[in-house]
Amino acid sequence: MTDTPTIGRTRSGGRAGRIQTRAEHAGDAHAPAFLRRQIPVYELLGEEGLALIETNADRILADVGVEIRGDEVALGLFRDAGATVDGARVRFDPGHVRALCATAPSQFTQLARNPARSVEIGGDAIVFAPAYGSPFVRDLPNGRRYASLEDFEAFVKLAYVTPWLHHSGGTVCEPVDVPVNKRHLDMVYAHLRYSDKAMMGSVTQPSRAEDSIEMARIAFGADVVERSCVILGNVNVNSPLVWDAAMTGALRAYAAANQAPVVVPFILGGAMGPVTLAGAVAQAHAETMVGVALGQLTRPGSPVIYGNFLSSMALRSGSPTFGTPEPALGSLVVGQMARRVGLPLRCSGAFTSSKVPDGQAMMESAVSMQAAILCGAHFILHSAGWLEGGLAMGYEKFVMDADFCGALHTYVKGIDLSEDQFALDGFVELGPGKHFFSAQHTLRHYETAFWDSWVADSTSFEQWRDAGERRVEERAADRVATMLAQYEPPPIDPAVDEALREFMDRRKAEMPDMWH
Repeated sequence: MTDTPTIGRTRSGGRAGRIQTRAEHAGDAHAPAFLRRQIPVYELLGEEGLALIETNADRILADVGVEIRGDEVALGLFRDAGATVDGARVRFDPGHVRALCATAPSQFTQLARNPARSVEIGGDAIVFAPAYGSPFVRDLPNGRRYASLEDFEAFVKLAYVTPWLHHSGGTVCEPVDVPVNKRHLDMVYAHLRYSDKAMMGSVTQPSRAEDSIEMARIAFGADVVERSCVILGNVNVNSPLVWDAAMTGALRAYAAANQAPVVVPFILGGAMGPVTLAGAVAQAHAETMVGVALGQLTRPGSPVIYGNFLSSMALRSGSPTFGTPEPALGSLVVGQMARRVGLPLRCSGAFTSSKVPDGQAMMESAVSMQAAILCGAHFILHSAGWLEGGLAMGYEKFVMDADFCGALHTYVKGIDLSEDQFALDGFVELGPGKHFFSAQHTLRHYETAFWDSWVADSTSFEQWRDAGERRVEERAADRVATMLAQYEPPPIDPAVDEALREFMDRRKAEMPDMWH
């Protein structure tokens, strides 16, 4: 698949022309459907170190094992595959889990409702997706508050019109004004109606995973869903070493439908795993591989993403910390482990402990995102909006993070060494001692030569002062307002939209409201 721009290539009339004009004004007309990595990944450990990590992960699985609670089907699959099952405890001989994962593909395509926005996951591809799971939202006008369905829809729209994000994400915030057992229907519908980028579904109960997949079948067609991945499900291990029935059931639902679970341990060093990095990485590898194996036992060859979530803690207080050096180093090793077993990787994101989009927030987020790029992650969830250790989704932070994603689009392209890039004609034209502002080479490239930030201020002090000394979060707030004001929904077949609404109405009518 080629990197198809998310914005139309030609300036035409009507809606497409207006979108193209706005995109060119923002300097983002050439944003691709996903990124192609043209810089190398960072190999922190050699073969001896990687083998040691894998050996210790195998020791954890053989000597301690994992618990699978409440899912007799999953236990039966592992028992039939030769694992030792004792009640809820499952143990594996060294190398067994890796062998069970061998049928998983190293790369796959996730189809988007708009084919031009389909993404590759694996290989040299990089996909940025917004943050996930926050019960609160924050913006400058209203401060911190519980998220609503209106907020959820607003973030879906923002992700749709942001060229530097390739994916609509999943639970971009938790709409707490909708019953717990019904909100997944509204969330999946919002992704399908207000965006046409690739998306994620619900995982909080197996039935909600099934509903998400069924809505995907309505939108894409059952035959397309049977043979192609159109929806991801982010399933978390209850670290340390526990898989519960909600997650294993959701994982099996996605795998059985040939859709991709994203298998993610959640390890805060000192709480859900050891404080030492080697032990945490070995634990994460063991937990992830068990989830991948379960998907492959459910449906061999189904797509899957090897996920990772490593972070640290302030051990004096017990508070989670983000953007610290230890998890960044851990991500580099996790990337190597994913490549070692031949699986596409989800890693890191724009993590921060900060409550507001300040200097701390952006420093920590930059450290985390840089680690994700260097470790070789293919699917980077939490690329935009994360605040307060994941408790809040920030509107201004979303735009500031998306701006950094735009910079990373340039970074991962590396350096072009083609003839024109050496500017020899410019040197000949100007000779010594003359500036390049007027050179024909500069005029040819001035629109695309450098990344152009959405929110940074590069004016003089006097210009900045006379304009009101506005800070970056204020400029980001302006960008949020402009993006939402200019938003236009992508087209959808009216019959598909009606069928989605009918499915939602029927499912909601079948169950009473539940608020916990």
